[in-house]
Amino acid sequence: MSAIIAGMPASPITAVLVHSPFLGPASLRPLADALAAHGHPALLLDLRPSVVAPPVHQVLLGAFADAMSEEELAGEVVLIGHSGAGPLLPAFADALEDTVTGLVFVDAGLPTPGRSWRDTVPAELYTRLKGMSREGQLPRWHRWFEPDPLAELVTDTALRADIADEAPEVPVAFLKEPRPDVTWSGPAGYVALSEPYAADADAAAGLGWPVRRLDSHHLAPADDPEPVSGAVLAVLGELLRAG
Repeated sequence: MSAIIAGMPASPITAVLVHSPFLGPASLRPLADALAAHGHPALLLDLRPSVVAPPVHQVLLGAFADAMSEEELAGEVVLIGHSGAGPLLPAFADALEDTVTGLVFVDAGLPTPGRSWRDTVPAELYTRLKGMSREGQLPRWHRWFEPDPLAELVTDTALRADIADEAPEVPVAFLKEPRPDVTWSGPAGYVALSEPYAADADAAAGLGWPVRRLDSHHLAPADDPEPVSGAVLAVLGELLRAG
């Protein structure tokens, strides 16, 4: 039997987990399992096939909508996006036939409608990544860094291998594509895990969103999912009560 989490939703919600375009579903599967263990069904799609050729945003949103149209969603539906999926959550919500109750950003960028990834990062970062590309494709996410962060952030050997194997080689063009010009005016919340996303968490708090901060790391949804699931459910409970 799962532990009771203070403030968690009183009735089951359906959580649609959206992985980063630079990672695969293995990066969120342990979190999905943890949410399900607390009585909240979790749906985790594999969006990797839609991020390997431009125009990535158009193909990605179409693939998401097609996949979700095959699913039977019950009760309150929320979207939970990690990392690079965060800026796309409003567009994903807009693409769904079902009504989305709220969005939760987990160590993720906030929406920047109409702006590209390149527009939101230091110029030298884009230049460095472009220089690492081969035949128009970026290296897998964990190869952007030296040393490889997976060795430090994911303790389980098999899971670490799955995350590394799943990471797609995303086109450089994706970094320059304007993000969908879709806004979100509904309930939203934020779960912060690592220092690089502290400014996003601060911005979320400034918008009046419920925010939970964990002293953890960016891949905690895979490596240490229980505290992350607790924070997500506490944020969702606050969103649903406010709604």
